[in-house]
Amino acid sequence: MSVSQQVFLRDAMRRLNLTRDVFAARIGVKRRALDTWLLPEDSQEARSMPEVVERFVREIVENEALLQKYAQSAQSGPLRDRIAVEGKHQLLSVDQFSRESVEELFRIADLMQPIARRQKVSRVLEGAVLGNLFFEASTRTRVSFGAAFCRLGGSVCDTTGFTFSSMAKGESIYDTSRVMSGYVDAMVIRHPEKGSVAEFARATNIPVVNGGDGPGEHPSQALLDLYTILTEFSRLGKLLDGAHVALVGDLKYGRTVHSLLKLLALYRGLKFTLIAPKGLEMPDYILDQVSKHGHVIEQTSSLAEGLPGADVVYATRVQKERFADEQLEGYSAEFQVNKAVIDRYAKPETIIMHPLPRDSREDAHDLSIDLNLDPRLAIFRQADNGIPVRMAIFAVLMGVEGLVQHSLRDATWQSPSHVGPDDSAFHGLD
Repeated sequence: MSVSQQVFLRDAMRRLNLTRDVFAARIGVKRRALDTWLLPEDSQEARSMPEVVERFVREIVENEALLQKYAQSAQSGPLRDRIAVEGKHQLLSVDQFSRESVEELFRIADLMQPIARRQKVSRVLEGAVLGNLFFEASTRTRVSFGAAFCRLGGSVCDTTGFTFSSMAKGESIYDTSRVMSGYVDAMVIRHPEKGSVAEFARATNIPVVNGGDGPGEHPSQALLDLYTILTEFSRLGKLLDGAHVALVGDLKYGRTVHSLLKLLALYRGLKFTLIAPKGLEMPDYILDQVSKHGHVIEQTSSLAEGLPGADVVYATRVQKERFADEQLEGYSAEFQVNKAVIDRYAKPETIIMHPLPRDSREDAHDLSIDLNLDPRLAIFRQADNGIPVRMAIFAVLMGVEGLVQHSLRDATWQSPSHVGPDDSAFHGLD
């Protein structure tokens, strides 16, 4: 580099007319990392930026089209208006997001971390009521949405299963949605039929969040998954642009991977390896959408072929409850993601993820419990990230994200330094 790192970065920000916060978000790094790259070279805190970052920034500033694309553009209105669905403040699909808007959401999730980690308290949603309407089995999603809403000061009303709802009496989705809208201020819907949550959303003007619609999408899960990947990469000093992501398991009915793949496609130069048993491959319409972004997509049914070189291994369980005529041909013990497989084919810094629940029975061939003490296993950090991300979703949809920072006060109770007894040292609450 002919000029110093600091001069190079400051010139890039000047030409793009970006603040440090926005510049860091545009190039996909944490603000604190950028700050260390901008320090004087003789500072003990100064760090050299990765070569991949330099190449990425240089490519932007030397290409007029990219320069215009990444330059500061006038944004009209708050984030909730920019991701709105037909003018409504609802979250139904990851298709509502651009890379810029998803990273803005993550900056809000970062603000929520002290609350999620039980250090601070906020009451910005005090008096608001959430309707959790889950017509399909759920533990993590239902409870984490409820906890996220409560941690912002709101309260929650739950409905679980068709048996305990008026839909068992023949009530329509439209009637259920319209009536519930008179009782609550926001709704999270999970339903076994694809497109059903959008039907709920059309019948109301209050915020509606898709908590999973059959084999369709699970946008909040994909958002927390992407947030986890970016957080883990930041800890490892890596960038998501140019990464290799392996998705393993039931890719046909696994709605989490449908949404995650579309979100990941917003980044640059990724390689996707899709590892699925015969008959459970990723749907073509998802592949078509992702391929338009120019990413490399490989498909295989072999862990030995698909895992080497992967920066992220994202495993999923078989969604047997959604099967029609499919048979589990080829889904044998050789398909299980376990410690022996990871040690043999994965890198020492590979991130291992799973949306949970995982089937821990011996014949399930899901993500094995023998990885529980492996620091590469991020599934519990991943699950914990559901709280700040879902808090950010509620704050944005209900227009209070700007109030959170000034509403914080210290929590009055004492929390453990680590939630679980086996948590890694970098996964404490401090």
